[in-house]
Amino acid sequence: MSRTSWQAHCPVPLHVDSPCITLAHGEGARLTRRLIQEHICPVFDNPLLSSLPDAAPITTKASRLAVTTDSYVVSPLFFPGGDIGSLAVHGTVNDLAVSGAKPAWLTLSMIVEEGLPMAILDRVLASIAGAASECGVVVAAGDTKVVPRGAADGLFLNTTGIGMLVDPVPHGPRSIQEGDVLIASGPLGRHGIAVLCARENIGLEPAPQSDSAPLVDVVEVLRQTAGEQIRAIRDATRGGASAVLQEWAEQCDCTFRLKESDIPISAGVRGACELLGLDPLHVACEGTLLAVVAAEVADRAVAKLRQCQESQDAVAIGSVTRRGISAVTIQRTLGSEQPLDEP
Repeated sequence: MSRTSWQAHCPVPLHVDSPCITLAHGEGARLTRRLIQEHICPVFDNPLLSSLPDAAPITTKASRLAVTTDSYVVSPLFFPGGDIGSLAVHGTVNDLAVSGAKPAWLTLSMIVEEGLPMAILDRVLASIAGAASECGVVVAAGDTKVVPRGAADGLFLNTTGIGMLVDPVPHGPRSIQEGDVLIASGPLGRHGIAVLCARENIGLEPAPQSDSAPLVDVVEVLRQTAGEQIRAIRDATRGGASAVLQEWAEQCDCTFRLKESDIPISAGVRGACELLGLDPLHVACEGTLLAVVAAEVADRAVAKLRQCQESQDAVAIGSVTRRGISAVTIQRTLGSEQPLDEP
């Protein structure tokens, strides 16, 4: 859309050199953080948003709740290992789980493009229902809008999740301290590579599979094993592990030191990233979490996670040290320690 087309009924004066939103603002990396910190948070300034949690804790006289919301615009709608429907449920449920809540209810809003085959909509709805049942959540409210052809990429979904906080709730990234250990619950980058290869018709055999899956059981294992020694948990979605660690480092004022040889990367993801010139640490996951725990419980936490089907490849991938020049560093397999740039 041209700049002049915004002018017709727009009360905001726009100039030729006015900054505009780009696709990079939606990729979960540096520009996303700037958009949130410089344009969104200052407008809605309140304690619930200030720490940018995956889900905001809300305390009432009767209960302690967590609420989160997310939108899904994935293309293609169906990809190896999942589809936009199951992804919407898993993504929202996981945001609640890593925030210390037991997911209970979802809302579902759909923006449907004119011309979408009804069979595709039915398939997505069935996928949503199946994933919700698997996760033990109820779709309690929703809304549907239809827009003209070309105004959406087939189907957009928005889900809001509500859950009940369960003690101990992770303290959050500001509690991270020197000596803590960073754990990954499984191989990184699987979802982003699966979607990219499907969208661009990259004919890898076998096709990379998304890791889209609920993390409720994984978080419960961590809670039972590490308890109050859990500092922070996040699912490594947009921007991948690197984006999560950059954000955490900013909030705790420490440095994360990773060791490349310890980071779990599947053969398919590694091959695709080498082919495409990508770093797996910058690629999104949808069923893999990062957790920081106190050093004294790290080995036990990893051992217990490996007994859970969803986290059988869990491993410690790094440690927390005093803040250095770089927020995140990585010891490469064939080289020296290097800064890990923000994606």
